[in-house]
Amino acid sequence: MYREEQSFTLRFSLEASFPDNYDGDEDQRAWTGEWEARIKPDILKMVFESLRRHPNWAAHIRNRGKSALDEIEIVVERDFGKPQPFKI
Repeated sequence: MYREEQSFTLRFSLEASFPDNYDGDEDQRAWTGEWEARIKPDILKMVFESLRRHPNWAAHIRNRGKSALDEIEIVVERDFGKPQPFKI
C-alpha cells in the first residue's frame, strides 16, 4: 500500500510572569496545574469532537516517546482503500 504524510503543528507556549520576590522553581511550576488538569483536556476533547464530525477521517493519539506533558500527537488519517460513502 502506498502512503503519504503531511504534518501540521498547532503549538501552545505557556508563559507566566511573577513579582520580583518570586522564589523560582521551588514550587515545581505549580502555575501549570490548571493547564494540565483542566485546559489541555478540554482542548483535546473539543478537537476530537470536531474530528468525529468528519466520518471519512479517523483520529487517534500517537506517542513518539515524548512525555504527554510536552507533546501530544494526534494522527488524523483517511483510508482511500475503503469504499467511500455516496454523496448527492
